[in-house]
Amino acid sequence: MSNPKSFVVAVAGATGAVGREMLKTLEDRKFPISRLVPLASKRSAGKKLPWKGGEVTIEELGPKSFEGVDIALFSAGASVSREYGPIAAKSGAVVIDNSSAWRMDPDVPLVVPEVNMAAAKNRPKGIIANPNCSTIQMVVALKPLHDAARIKLIIVSTYQATSGKGHEAVEDLLQQSRSVLAGTAVTPAVFPGQIAFNVLCDWKAGEGDYSEEEWKMVHETRKIMGDDSIGVSPTTVRVPVVNGHSEAVHVQFHRPMDAAEAKNLLRNAEGVVLMEEAYAPGKHPQPAHATGTDHVFVGRIRNDLAVPGALDMFVVADNLRKGAALNAVQIAERLFPSPAR
Repeated sequence: MSNPKSFVVAVAGATGAVGREMLKTLEDRKFPISRLVPLASKRSAGKKLPWKGGEVTIEELGPKSFEGVDIALFSAGASVSREYGPIAAKSGAVVIDNSSAWRMDPDVPLVVPEVNMAAAKNRPKGIIANPNCSTIQMVVALKPLHDAARIKLIIVSTYQATSGKGHEAVEDLLQQSRSVLAGTAVTPAVFPGQIAFNVLCDWKAGEGDYSEEEWKMVHETRKIMGDDSIGVSPTTVRVPVVNGHSEAVHVQFHRPMDAAEAKNLLRNAEGVVLMEEAYAPGKHPQPAHATGTDHVFVGRIRNDLAVPGALDMFVVADNLRKGAALNAVQIAERLFPSPAR
């Protein structure tokens, strides 16, 4: 049997939290790579990153970095993606971008493989956008329900981990926690206030007293689901958790749906682990259990007490994996299938 085709893969922003997770995910899932090109800023060039039992040397990101590259995974921030994404695409690479730069561009598909992979076929700019981490896990959980009864309204409250803000934010949480436990003053380094033993709404302001993060969940959910009529009412909050986002989700439909039907739809849904045990303390999806895993965990599915035919549920996933790195790698896997996988 001949060897499956392998690809030249670049990772822009390889030293960041998501970039490192992209490298780990590519390795764990045995993506067929003939050459890996880890890219970062000038100050990181020449440093080493672990790769397949050895090390790989970081190269400086520049205009010629994508020559001969088949797939370019970007996780270096919106400004870098805006500058170098088109360069990578023009060089012939399929760009899969994790930043917010291209998500709402009408010529760039916004893709979650379990939900709307077909959209990736139409990419006029050669770029595919990865959605926001909080949006990804929610739409994976809701798409089977939407297909069955069409969603009218989503009310979502998030409990988002500090790793979603980057490695330095995690270090800030840990340092603040040490200060609180030692009884010394908390001096935030990354967050706009105390995150240790506290909760914060720490995203930039958007329109109408909503945060940018909340508006992302509104616009991205509609684009991914292909339905601009879906109402989305979000409240996004950062909690003192290192990794793993949680979401309390209320859903109303165009026809009534009960918890039993929802569980039947989600029991074998792609990318979902359904936790359908009856409520008991500690028996529910938790960030500590989701961290390091690939699935979206859905539990506490119950009939809403105030709105007949509506549902409530709790959704948890590893925000660095399914919320970022894994979603991007899954897109690449489906665009470039290998018989070895």
